[in-house]
Amino acid sequence: MTSPPARHEPAGPAHHEPDLRHHGDAEVRDAQAVPTGPAGRTGLTDPTHLTDLAVNVRAGTPPAWLKERIAASLDGLAAYPDDRTARAAVAGRHGLPAERVLLTSGAAEAFVLIARASGARRPVVVHPQFTEPEAALRDAGHTVGRVLLTERDGFRLDPRAVPEDADLVVVGNPTNPTSVLHPADVLAQLARPGRMLVVDEAFMDAVPGERESLAGRTDLPGLIVLRSLTKTWGLAGLRIGYLLAAPDTVAALQRAQPLWPVSSPALAAAEACSAPAALAEAAEAAEEIAVDRAHLLARLGEFGQIRAAGPAAGPFVLIRLKGAADVRTALRARGFAVRRGDTFPGLGPDWLRLAVRDRATTDRLMAALADVIAPAP
Repeated sequence: MTSPPARHEPAGPAHHEPDLRHHGDAEVRDAQAVPTGPAGRTGLTDPTHLTDLAVNVRAGTPPAWLKERIAASLDGLAAYPDDRTARAAVAGRHGLPAERVLLTSGAAEAFVLIARASGARRPVVVHPQFTEPEAALRDAGHTVGRVLLTERDGFRLDPRAVPEDADLVVVGNPTNPTSVLHPADVLAQLARPGRMLVVDEAFMDAVPGERESLAGRTDLPGLIVLRSLTKTWGLAGLRIGYLLAAPDTVAALQRAQPLWPVSSPALAAAEACSAPAALAEAAEAAEEIAVDRAHLLARLGEFGQIRAAGPAAGPFVLIRLKGAADVRTALRARGFAVRRGDTFPGLGPDWLRLAVRDRATTDRLMAALADVIAPAP
């Protein structure tokens, strides 16, 4: 069977390039000039008064018990970090031996390690997705191919679209920003000897039952699964994540790390978040997110001009509407920060990403949207 055509775009300035270094925190962190009155006057929005729908970190985190565990670790700051206990805890959480686990300074560090140590000749990134993997590959001197998934196909992956000679493939699951959850058996078809298959599962613990996860698989050659503790536990400032891979892959990537890459407080967090009670809390949060996401999608459905990508499975939704850039600015003036979509390869200026929040917050957002665009009859 002939593989369907895939669009591959090498790194370089030959065409308009989205800003791969733009992330959702910029929407909240930086005050921006926005219209503030009927005369179109311009003022600065104070980021501290914005409702954050641009960053996908779960609201109300980290929980008090986790703060206490992290604080308790400060008594040991005089000693160099020892990751053995945390590594064993993460391994046990996934039913794997410790030599298949590498703790990292956030999942983003894992992309840098892979880019520097892989030696890939033809790396391919499946877009639209989190842009840091491609940015890291480019920084390491790689020419990066792109497989662009389309709205027409629901941003779903056909494994035949990935070139046979790709020796490193990066794909998100569930994918940021589309919120699409690819079936595990579809992703497994991408694995083969001589290829490194990197599956970014940073948001998988926000999926009830973590269905479609490949984290526990040891039978797929070249598989590397990335996980983050940032999203569910509110630890973006602490920088803690990990990857799961074959022991020889873990050892090679560990050699590319600096000494003591993960701090003692971050190691305490990794251990704490791998405990049964924490996993139960995360599972409950995932169920709540699913309910809140359904409410958000239902309310968005009241606007005939808005089309949501889906079905969504992550703690965020991707929407399309004309004039999205103006809508984003108008929402900011009304106190809501949302994530622009045009910095993701494969998307354009008509896309926005919205983090899932509680239903009361969603209803306030819908009221603001109604001020900006007229709902459908």
